[in-house]
Amino acid sequence: MVDCLKNTIRAATLRDNTMYQIKRFLKSMFLCLFFWANLVNAGEPSIRVVTSFSILENLVNELGGQYVSVINLVSRNSDAHMYQPKPSDAVSIAKADLVVFNGLGFEGWIPRLIKNSGYKNKQIIASEGVDAIKNGKEIDPHAWQSFHNIRLYVQNITQALIELRPQHVKALTKRQQKYLGSISNLEKRLKKQFASIPSNKRIVVTSHDAFGYLGREFNVRFLAPLGLSIEVEASAEDVAAIIDQIREQNVKALFVENINNPRLLELISGETNVAIGGRLYSDALSEIKGPADTYLKMMRHNIESLINRLNTH
Repeated sequence: MVDCLKNTIRAATLRDNTMYQIKRFLKSMFLCLFFWANLVNAGEPSIRVVTSFSILENLVNELGGQYVSVINLVSRNSDAHMYQPKPSDAVSIAKADLVVFNGLGFEGWIPRLIKNSGYKNKQIIASEGVDAIKNGKEIDPHAWQSFHNIRLYVQNITQALIELRPQHVKALTKRQQKYLGSISNLEKRLKKQFASIPSNKRIVVTSHDAFGYLGREFNVRFLAPLGLSIEVEASAEDVAAIIDQIREQNVKALFVENINNPRLLELISGETNVAIGGRLYSDALSEIKGPADTYLKMMRHNIESLINRLNTH
């Protein structure tokens, strides 16, 4: 490192002190420092993390940065409710330092998968501590659809990473604070925009009951022909009840979801003459470079889509 800096300085002083040479000097010094930093961290392995679905994958990458290497199980635009684990999933978990899953019954398949893999290292329930919504005997697992709740996810994940790499507590805490700042900025902007919508117009129909936490936070009433999971098909009575509610309450906002077949909502749209207002992202992020390929972009897309639709009717 010292020799590298000496050579850089010597090369600069042998030439004219022009702006061009100064820029070359600074560039060379930066490369030396970058090379030295990589050498320092080269001997430290990253934290091997397995996440259950794409929203958690994004959160771990945002909060862990260079300190994590993430393998995700349920891919983007896919439904974690009905996921069938592969043999390779058990292998990935067996090799992990940390397993992160949502909990609240969202991934009913993961406890058995962890047990069968023989995994003995750290695992966390990302939703630990949230104020869960209960629908009868069922708990709504979609707690990430809330800015308040996601802060608890961030806290839980960051704490787990710090426990595994305590020597990087300052860097990991800094990443946490930066991400929490981004959450707060987005939340304030979207709530300000949403405030213009009268409360009696805040009624939305979606494919399944995945937006209860968002509805609680933004005072929106969400209706759905399907329940908390899409494993059970909607009955004719459920669909008829939704159609009646749309007509009686003059609902003008229908949205399909990225993980569902749109056929059911298209049927309801045809019966009520209410156009589908777009697509919301409920249980998974979009493809990379899509409209919702990170958690923050997902929340912005979903809420702005609701605002645009509700403001036009």
